Amino acid sequence: MNLKLSALLIVGLFVGGGAGLLLGGTISASVIDDLTLQNAKLTGDYTTLNATCAELNARLASLDLEKTQLLSRVTELQAMYDKLSSEYESTLASVPVDTAFSSETVSKSFTWSYAGDIWSISLSVPESLYTYYKDLARAPTSDYSIYVTHPYDDEYLGTIVEKFNLIAVARGLSEAEKVNLVVAFVQSLPYTVDSVTTGFDEYPRYPVETLVDGGGDCEDTSILAAALLHTMNYDVILINPPVHFAIGVNIPGSHGYYWSKDDVKYYYVETTGEGWTIGELPPDYVGTKAMLFELKPIPILTHSWTSHWSGSDLILSIKVRNVGTATATGYHVEAGLDAGGGQWRNVQSSDAFSIAMGKDLNLTLTVKPTKGYHTRIIVCVVSSDGISVDKSYSEWFDI
Repeated sequence: MNLKLSALLIVGLFVGGGAGLLLGGTISASVIDDLTLQNAKLTGDYTTLNATCAELNARLASLDLEKTQLLSRVTELQAMYDKLSSEYESTLASVPVDTAFSSETVSKSFTWSYAGDIWSISLSVPESLYTYYKDLARAPTSDYSIYVTHPYDDEYLGTIVEKFNLIAVARGLSEAEKVNLVVAFVQSLPYTVDSVTTGFDEYPRYPVETLVDGGGDCEDTSILAAALLHTMNYDVILINPPVHFAIGVNIPGSHGYYWSKDDVKYYYVETTGEGWTIGELPPDYVGTKAMLFELKPIPILTHSWTSHWSGSDLILSIKVRNVGTATATGYHVEAGLDAGGGQWRNVQSSDAFSIAMGKDLNLTLTVKPTKGYHTRIIVCVVSSDGISVDKSYSEWFDI
């Protein structure tokens, strides 16, 4: 036998032996089919998981970038907050002497819930700022925007809203969510009745008063909420339904109840009671009318006067005060005697004048009465467009 034949025999034996082994441990066709299907399924699952993994890795990279950007923004806002705090402290030195504020503070801490989370902030309110506003006479007006637009607390309110901005950036809140966060904070303050806490039937508070007093009624919380959101550059108004106060916010994309002013929709926001969000209106006010007040500085003039006789002349010493938040320009004072039937006699007018916010003006008018009448003195402050803004009367007397 040659070597070539021997090799062929050996190969034949080996193959034959192998075939025998396969036949001895036969695997059925159904098992092979099952394994083939499982292999195909696992291959498909692997492909899907691999694609999902790639997608998640891409999302993780995006979130890492977003986190880096947010942390950078938080750092910027913290630096801005520190700068505002520093500027506020330095501003105290530049405030007019009669409104200078000391460095003594009142510490206040607030905790509230919003969107399933518990939030908290701590404030250090300048004590003399609080005292200044508490000592201010309440202006004779239903336009409570003057409590929002008074400028002496602007710097301090700026330091507060930065705390809300830091929260909003860290949590990625939308504009509407940021508004609701601030409103939820205000809603968490206890409701108090003016007649109980102040001794007055109606006593609107400035924002700093409400913070230090730790609560207030509907106009107080509305003033505070409007002041905070206005400082955050939101378009806000005060809404005055019958015997109530709330705010309206112009937030594009909002839904629910709103009042329109100058073709702008201001969505109702309740500031008393917890849980109300933008556009939700308590049933008591559905279908009611409301007065709307823009947050623009306005002058409000009041006056007082005394009189005395100098011979046959009646001398009136009149003090006019601007208790509003804007300079009054082009106003004048009229004084005379009541002739009955809505008529005046012996009327005297002052020259036109301007008065800055918080300032007084003293002037004198001389009325020359006609003898033989039962009359009274009338004094009136008149605006530049001829509207009587403050009027007073003496008791009736005979000349």
